[in-house]
Amino acid sequence: MKLFEYLQKYDYEEVIFAQDKESGLKAIIAIHDTTLGPALGGTRMWTYNSEEDAIIDALRLARGMTYKNAAAGLDLGGGKTVIIGDPRKDKSEALFRAFGRYIQGLNGRYITAEDVGTTVQDMDYIHLETDYVTGISPAFGSSGNPSPVTAYGVYRGMKAAAKVAFGDDNLSGKTIAVQGVGNVSYNLIKHLHDEEANIIVTDINEDNVQRVVRDFGVKAVGVNEIYGVECDIFSPNALGAVINDDTIPVLKAKLIAGAANNQLKEERHGDILKEKGIFYAPDFVINAGGVINVADELNPNGYNRERAMKKVETIYDNILKVFEIAERDGIPSYLAANKMAEERIEQMRKVRSNFLRKEKSILSR
Repeated sequence: MKLFEYLQKYDYEEVIFAQDKESGLKAIIAIHDTTLGPALGGTRMWTYNSEEDAIIDALRLARGMTYKNAAAGLDLGGGKTVIIGDPRKDKSEALFRAFGRYIQGLNGRYITAEDVGTTVQDMDYIHLETDYVTGISPAFGSSGNPSPVTAYGVYRGMKAAAKVAFGDDNLSGKTIAVQGVGNVSYNLIKHLHDEEANIIVTDINEDNVQRVVRDFGVKAVGVNEIYGVECDIFSPNALGAVINDDTIPVLKAKLIAGAANNQLKEERHGDILKEKGIFYAPDFVINAGGVINVADELNPNGYNRERAMKKVETIYDNILKVFEIAERDGIPSYLAANKMAEERIEQMRKVRSNFLRKEKSILSR
């Protein structure tokens, strides 16, 4: 890939390649934008098909975090890390401590957290080398596993989107197709089950499927069947790029709302959804609960769960705001969400520019 061309196109600040031969660490840290504050974004561990795939994933996810943090009203920029490796067999204390030393060397420009393939225990190992990590064990005064909070935010955002798509936010009796039933999705399904929604699930991990079937009595279908099931809401909660040229034609849902990052394979797929009359709750707005929660750990007075959950509740209003902008400007919801985030970033850039200009004027007198 033409890396610098890509960085310039989407205005990235920095990409760091970190390796430690002894522990086997191979990590890519992408920092997209720090206009609003230090970059905050999780560490993902995954078995990528190639190093280029890993780089692209880190870049896409980092940019997504910039928009997510901005849209959520956080004073934080966007960054992300991907570690190349199998999270089931390549993890070690040494690997995460080596990674923690790289983060420490960035001196606060980047703060990490849990993501796909990593756990609270992994964050605790990182914490042995740096304070620039969130989502560590509650024993350290932290919030712990962010998955339940992310799930609650998605649930609230789904209800807001349902209000727009169906006229009210009641999910009782709605058929919801849930793709991916990991930690976040398990908690989301619990909320949906409690509201008496009809739930259909799939996952590449059969153990995950059997767990939700056992615990909630949901219906399971094959991995490729989930796109074409008759449903009101399609909820992507696995990896990204699942809304694409192959899946859109078979979707039966009127609304797409889920926790996965980068759900649209390309932005044009958001345009196609609008043309087809399918409502889309932009992923970086609806799935911001986890980052809102861990961001509260950065408060000078320490983490406060009540304060964090009150902020997570604003996802409902943020989703409504996105659809209001989309309706007002006649644009797809993904563009409306981008606009909401970009306007906040641009406003801060102007404030900083004016401040620096005044400061320069004073110094030149």
